[in-house]
Amino acid sequence: MNVFSIFAQTTLLTCTLVGATALQASVIINSTRVVYPQNDKEVTVRLESKNQAPVLVQTWLDNGDEQSTPQVGGIPFVVTPPIFRMEPGKQQVVRVAYTGESLPTAQESLFWFNLLEVPAQSPNAQQGNQLQLAFRSRIKLFFRPHNLLYGVETAPGKLQWRRISSAQGQGLEVFNPTPYHVTFEAVEVLESGQRHARKTASSGSENMVLPGGRLRFELPTLKASANTEATIEFQTLDDYGVKAVHSAKAPP
Repeated sequence: MNVFSIFAQTTLLTCTLVGATALQASVIINSTRVVYPQNDKEVTVRLESKNQAPVLVQTWLDNGDEQSTPQVGGIPFVVTPPIFRMEPGKQQVVRVAYTGESLPTAQESLFWFNLLEVPAQSPNAQQGNQLQLAFRSRIKLFFRPHNLLYGVETAPGKLQWRRISSAQGQGLEVFNPTPYHVTFEAVEVLESGQRHARKTASSGSENMVLPGGRLRFELPTLKASANTEATIEFQTLDDYGVKAVHSAKAPP
């Protein structure tokens, strides 16, 4: 069986197993996100193998489909090398190059960098006595146009907040008027000396507000509005995955 056949089979297996196993991948992506400035010829993603045996690695991009496979089309980037072998303890640089197709120029575009890791087959696996698990990791890739009117560091301060009530209780809604994606690490409301934290997110999409988009946060412990302005403290992640703390006000 050749490398391409192995990846074709293990990709389908991995899509089922990702998020359903506590086992950890051994090839580490040395960043939590990738920013691709429009004028750059390419960007690099650095990988490091923590494994004790060789592994096969495949990389590709998708536009948000968590079940995507390396055969996904319509992505305006080339990833090099797409398939390679990593020796124990070694590092590898993967290059991502924009192919020039039209993308929005007034706001960021979001893609996802995928890494599929397949351990070398053991004799037991070849005899059908052992299940070989492939591991898939995904991180965000932001394609950033060069002519945006202000820097990404100002985006959290431009967010617009308001309190809301729904069948699920009290909450917050945030509107993002900026051309940047904003990722939240924590959101709390301070009222009468008490802190009310947002409900734990069930998916990554509940942690990020898109350019021109809205996002809602449930606050299970917050009581009905007392017709007072709410103080909000929130943490966002910058281009390097570092937390930054902000505060804002929300009208009643």
